[in-house]
This record gives sequence, C-alpha cells and structure tokens, in this order.
Amino acid sequence: MKEWQGISEFVATAETNSFSAAAERLDMSVAQVSRNVAALESRLKMQLLYRSTRSVSLTGEGKLYLPHCQHLVASLREANQLIQQRNEQPQGLIRVTAPVYYGEQIIAPLVNQFLQRYDDLRLDLNLTNDTLDLIEGSYDLAIRLGHLGNPRLRARRLGSRRHYIVGSPHYFKRYGQPQTIDDLAQHRCFTGTVRQWRFQQQGKTQSLVPESFIHCNNGLALRDAAIRGLGLAMLPDYYVSEALAKGELEEVLAAYRQDDDGIWALYPESRQQIPKVRVLLDFLIEKLR
Repeated sequence: MKEWQGISEFVATAETNSFSAAAERLDMSVAQVSRNVAALESRLKMQLLYRSTRSVSLTGEGKLYLPHCQHLVASLREANQLIQQRNEQPQGLIRVTAPVYYGEQIIAPLVNQFLQRYDDLRLDLNLTNDTLDLIEGSYDLAIRLGHLGNPRLRARRLGSRRHYIVGSPHYFKRYGQPQTIDDLAQHRCFTGTVRQWRFQQQGKTQSLVPESFIHCNNGLALRDAAIRGLGLAMLPDYYVSEALAKGELEEVLAAYRQDDDGIWALYPESRQQIPKVRVLLDFLIEKLR
C-alpha cells in the first residue's frame, strides 16, 4: 500500500491550494498531510507542489499527475461507499450540481426537503451554469436541462420543461401580436445563452435566429425586459409561469410552440448502486413529474 501513501493528501491539497484546508478535509494534522505529500514526491523523484508561506500551487508535473490521482481517489471512495453501506438507509455526503436559477428555484428546495427525511445525510450543492466533470469533481449527481446529445454518463429523465414566447400587454398594445413565425422579423426579440428559437410547424421542427434587440445570458434580466414592454423573449416555464398567471406577460405563437424538452439527472454508472443516490433520484422523479 506504500504506492497509495500521499495520493489522497496530494489531491486534497491541490484542490484546496492549502495544506491546512486539506488536513481539515481529511481529518488529519497539517504536518501529517505535508509529510505524506513530501513522501510521495520523494518516491516519484519530482516536485508536485510549489510551497510558500502563504499558498500552495501545482508544478507542471503536478498538473499532469493530478487528474489521474483524482480518478484513483474517486474510485476508492466509491468502493468504500459500496462496501460500507450494507443497508438501504442513505448516509454520508452527497454532492450535487445544478444550473443556477433552476437550482435556486426548484432543486435546492427539493433537496432540502429530502434532507429532512434522513438525519445521516450531508449535502454539498454547487449551483453553476458551467458543465462540470462529475468524475473529476467527485459529484454524485448533476441536473442538466434541455437536449443532452450523447452524454457519456447515465441519464434519467426527471421531468420536462416548456418554452414560451412572451411579451407584455403594453408591448402588444404598441406593436401588435405576431401571428406567424415570419411576423417575428417585425418585432423586437431578445436572445439569451441559446440564440436559436425552435418551433413546431406541421409536425416538423423549425428554427429561427432572431435579430437581437437585447442579448443577455441571464433569464431574469430578459424576463424583466419583457415585463417592462421592451420586446419578446423565449423563456422556460420556471422563469415566466408566475408572470403569466399575474397577467404581466402573455404568450404568443402558442400554436407553434416547440415540444417540451427534458430535465435530466446525470451520474456515473457506479453511483446508481449507492443508496443515497438511488433514493435521491427516486425522490426527484416523484416531485418533478
């Protein structure tokens, strides 16, 4: 087992840029972490970390070595979880990532509700619009929206989302409502992260890239602009449902609305066998469908 000495300590130190933070994560002393990393460097006959009184950073060799060590640590963690969890009671730390707004509005409240059922569970929830590497980041689950393409991970559909083209009554009073897709060329349209608007017409998918009156990568900003009467936005239901119900926004071109797309949970195949992941998946499916 000498080959393993220092691997976990090196990964923790590299990921936190700190011996003290790594020691806290691993429940070890700072001196022990530092000694084990030094022993690893001695065996490899190369320096993996630059050390100063204020910070720790990776050498070039360390940057090459780190991803392989992260995979080793993740595999060992999975093996330990599988062998230690002999019953169906979820326990331990569960790491989840989700898009920011959908995570704030939908996923975080549901996961918090889930935690109320299980006293032995802890949560690390990372809300980001970046597509993270689940293996490298040791995540149990990722929530992804829309079309997945061909994911390398296992995927389960949790539910669906619907897109609406919306504008305010004030805007429609001034500019009128578009009746066909071609009419959009005469209107002020907003675009976001995805510039392409998709429609269904006579059973076929049709795409349009409208000229942007406003372009912004934030759905809340586009919703606000639409409510203020500045133009038309295409946004998912969880952004506009409340404004539609209040009459602040109105849907147009409903006859051409694109098919609902998916809300997905992605996870490494080995995670499905871990009780905490399996039970959380079932819970999310129950709530989101």
